[in-house]
Amino acid sequence: MKFALDGLPRLSRSTVDRTEPLRDDVQRLRSGWADALVLGVDEKGRAQVTEDGGALVFQPAKELGELPPDGAVLLGEQDELAYWAVRAELPEDARHTDLRLGGALLDDTGAGLFVTAVATLNWQRSTRFCTRCGNPVRIIRSGWASWCAHCEIEDYPRTDPAVICLVHDGEGENGQHVLLARQPSWPETFFSVLAGFVEAGEALEACVHREICEEVGIEVDAVRYLGSQPWPFPRSLMLGFTAVADRSAPLRPADGEIAEARWVSRDTLRAAIEARGEVVDGLMMPGNSSIAASMLRSWAQAG
Repeated sequence: MKFALDGLPRLSRSTVDRTEPLRDDVQRLRSGWADALVLGVDEKGRAQVTEDGGALVFQPAKELGELPPDGAVLLGEQDELAYWAVRAELPEDARHTDLRLGGALLDDTGAGLFVTAVATLNWQRSTRFCTRCGNPVRIIRSGWASWCAHCEIEDYPRTDPAVICLVHDGEGENGQHVLLARQPSWPETFFSVLAGFVEAGEALEACVHREICEEVGIEVDAVRYLGSQPWPFPRSLMLGFTAVADRSAPLRPADGEIAEARWVSRDTLRAAIEARGEVVDGLMMPGNSSIAASMLRSWAQAG
């Protein structure tokens, strides 16, 4: 059984032009600031949304001054309109959401803007000093780089690659189960596919083999790439794979990392997905903003 994702993962969607030269066109950015729109993101990674949660609420840039404030991030341009983001306090009486809860409800433009804003502002918050000499740095290039005057070097937002793998039990009549696991910190009914960070000097496929063996003690084969999604918590890029394992092999959950692992039938998975956040057979699915949900939904529909 070969399946593919049923579409772009919810936080991989984007429509704005975010090409690098835009960030250095100072004259263009200054002239367009008066008509630009700004997304405020608070320290918890939340942004204001409309009452139905389906659209972001932006502030006219001119309300923040004649020029972009320090730390403002150019998210991109669309239809000659520039979108920026700043760290801000949100109105207490307004509806707000974060990426995990509300990202899937936004349109393609809103999803792309929100995830980029959270990722870059998180990077800025953790990038206040030069990693080489320890001196304070200055944010430059429309929020996309830091500058150390002492070392005369630029630094850029970092991304940590992580693999996330849907393991199933093969093709044909026997390929009817998916392997799910639960971390100790998760609720007892919340399960997802296996994931882990790529180590230095490690290929993505090698990471899939290592992480699954470490976390549940089984070997996999037929490793195949599915797609990717940014996950800025704080700065991950989730690289989705699928692989096949022997369902009769004993599962050995890693102590301290995996509280429970279980094979789940396709029918049970479909029922849990259709339940939309309700518990089915002791199982609750990941939220739709995650690539895990897209992977599980796609596999469930393929059989």
